[in-house]
This record gives sequence, C-alpha cells and structure tokens, in this order.
Amino acid sequence: MRGELTAKGKATRSRIVEGAAEVLREKGVASATLDDVMARTRSSKSQLFHYFPTGKDELLVAVARFEAEQVLEDQEPYLSCLDSWDAWNRWRDVVVRRYEEQGDQCPLGSLFLQIGRSTPGTRAIVIELMRRWQESLAAGVRALQAAGSLPADVDVDRRAASLLAAIQGGVSILLSTGESTHLRAALDQGIDDLRHAGRAAE
Repeated sequence: MRGELTAKGKATRSRIVEGAAEVLREKGVASATLDDVMARTRSSKSQLFHYFPTGKDELLVAVARFEAEQVLEDQEPYLSCLDSWDAWNRWRDVVVRRYEEQGDQCPLGSLFLQIGRSTPGTRAIVIELMRRWQESLAAGVRALQAAGSLPADVDVDRRAASLLAAIQGGVSILLSTGESTHLRAALDQGIDDLRHAGRAAE
C-alpha cells in the first residue's frame, strides 16, 4: 500500500483489521485463512492486497497492533484515572474480568507464535504496549502521591514496573492453567503494598 490513505481508505482498512481479529479469535491463527477474512469483512482479494500488499503476515501484524491496543482500551476508563484506592480496586476488577473472560486463549500471544517475534514490527508492538501500560500505572501512582495517599519518596517507576510484571506473571499462569488465582493474588498484593507504603507515611 502506497501513499496516505483517505478517510474512506482508513475506515476500510480498520474494518478489515477488526474483522480479521474476530476471525482469528474464533478459528485460531493457524486455521484462519484470507478467504475467511474476506468473507467476514466482505472484501475482495484485490482490496485485501491493496491494504496488505505482502499478504497474510502483514495483515497479522496489523491485527497484533489492534489487539495490543485492545489490551489498554479494555482497562478504560479506570486505567487513565487511578487517583484513589477505590479507582485502583475498580481497575483491578476490570483486569481480572478481562483475562478471566479471555480464558486460556491469548489472541496477541497466538499471533506472535504464528508470525514470529523476528518479523519486522512485532517486537516493537510489544515494547510499545508495555511502555504505555507501565506509564499509565506510573501516572496512577503519581496521582496517589498528589492526593496525599502516598509519600513523595515512593519509587514510582519501580512500583509501576513491579505491578506490570505481576500482571504478566499472573496472566502467564492463567494461560497455562485456566485459573485466575495467581493473577488475583498478584494484583491484590501489589495494591496492598502500595497501601502499606501510604499507611507507613501517616
């Protein structure tokens, strides 16, 4: 695909990506075909290759980028407003519910297994997702500091990194076992540790 897309072109490309994401979730990355995507999105083969000239791998990278964006969007509006302990608890509930509903199938992980992390653009998608997620958590910790719920000497970036690592560990175990116990425990412990830091400063 060459040049800047028109508004209509952007809408068409987005429709194809979102439709492809639905197909991949239903059929699995290995089983889904371009014919499945064309049928779901009512797109022609020429139209599909206009937006994704190199074919399926390019489409899969676009879907991976879409799925990464969904990881953050599914946590809203709470992720962007972690300014109280109640807000943190609501965010925690949303995260747990999201991954419990997803179960032992991870669309983003399945995509990376299929296209490989060495495919141009895939590693950058993960790095950007983790960067934005950690920055949002760090903003939440700073919001607690601004509200007087945490002392100023709390290491914001370290706390945010620890929370993100805890989530990823809990999700990894959930994907292996189908159980959310570890994810719940990791989030509860991370938030409790923050609360303890706040109480220690009182």
